[in-house]
Amino acid sequence: MSTAPVSDESRGWKMPALHWQVAAALVAAAVAGSLIGPQPDFIAGCTFVGKIFLNALKMVVVPLIVAAIISGLSSVADAGGLGRMGLKTLGYYLGTGLLAIVVGLLFINLLSPGIIDGKPAGPSIGLAQDTQAVVGKIEDKGAGEFLKVFELMFPPNIIEAAADGQMLGLICFSLLFGAFIMKLPEKAATVQRQFWSGLYDVMTGMTRLIMMFAPIGVFGLVSPIIAQTGWAAAGPLAKFVAAVLLALSTHMFITLPLVLRFVARVSPLAHFRAMWPAITTAFSTSSSAATLPVTIQCMEDKAGVPKSVTSFVLPIGTTVNTDGSALYEGAVVMFIAQCYGIDLSFGAQFLIVSTALLTAIGVAGIPSASLVAIAVILGAVGLPLEGIGLVLAVDRVLDMCRTSVNVFGDSCCAVTVARLEGEDGVLGEPSLRASRQA
Repeated sequence: MSTAPVSDESRGWKMPALHWQVAAALVAAAVAGSLIGPQPDFIAGCTFVGKIFLNALKMVVVPLIVAAIISGLSSVADAGGLGRMGLKTLGYYLGTGLLAIVVGLLFINLLSPGIIDGKPAGPSIGLAQDTQAVVGKIEDKGAGEFLKVFELMFPPNIIEAAADGQMLGLICFSLLFGAFIMKLPEKAATVQRQFWSGLYDVMTGMTRLIMMFAPIGVFGLVSPIIAQTGWAAAGPLAKFVAAVLLALSTHMFITLPLVLRFVARVSPLAHFRAMWPAITTAFSTSSSAATLPVTIQCMEDKAGVPKSVTSFVLPIGTTVNTDGSALYEGAVVMFIAQCYGIDLSFGAQFLIVSTALLTAIGVAGIPSASLVAIAVILGAVGLPLEGIGLVLAVDRVLDMCRTSVNVFGDSCCAVTVARLEGEDGVLGEPSLRASRQA
């Protein structure tokens, strides 16, 4: 008689992946909302469930952001310090991230997906009817808010800033804290790194636990919208998807190739050919971390980037370079503001840009990182979190696209840094020094 162990797959039904569970929850929310309609008890119950889910996300935001940034910056120091290559790498990531966010805001401003027939889409798609309270929270974010952004970076009381959700100050504090860990004696620095790395692992585990309930939260957030408005949200959402895809395409096929051509001095087409396996892997997995081995292989074997560069640049990029995600986060916040009929000033949009850029660094690599980051940015600008429910229906497809942009941006950084470091044979090109002499 055989005593071979029985595999988990043969024992019974296996739970589908989280994104399929969320998709099923969206279908269930659409069906339930359409059939039940605007019944007060149904709407109240679903709204309660959705609020619990959003509150759970808010609960982990502060310790997660702080631990992620401090742990990440300490890890960079372990990987070789912020030397010449490190400064070039971080400079590239910050610069391209800024460009990505600006491109995203540009397309949202141009296409205005949150506006229907010249009117805000919010009332027709189930957002709060009384927008005056929302407007009141951000009406003072005019020209003076541009300077206030820098004031928010240095709160007088970091505990109070955490309680009030002033994430910009927490992010700045975390960056400074992580930087000064590097100046500690090795023994003390090691203790600090271990503590913050452990805290980050704990918070990541808690976030994963919360995201296990995402299908229930999605049902609670989406079903009241469908129950109250039917399919009125389909039009604005389709327009929003188009705006985001145009922005992502512009960054991936125009902005980054221009960097390759005029900074790295290589052929963008040759780079696309070298990176195609990694791009398709990123699109199918929606994970920069899962794609990292493929990205490294493409860069070393196909693009000719030396291991000394890939081993430093690409792992850091997986953590801090999220061009596509930062673009998406800024676009979502602008879309929600349009739905509320709020014309954000330059100061408020600058606040979105700066917070999206820094938050993208802080939450990269965690499950549903963009969802957490969007909650942070909405709080910084003064918009309610209920708007997140609008984009959950299309988040999975856009996640696949923005992950591809993230991975492609990492590879562009590896090529650019290698070329600036004088490496020879990258994408078949001689070193920049040799090409100048020629």
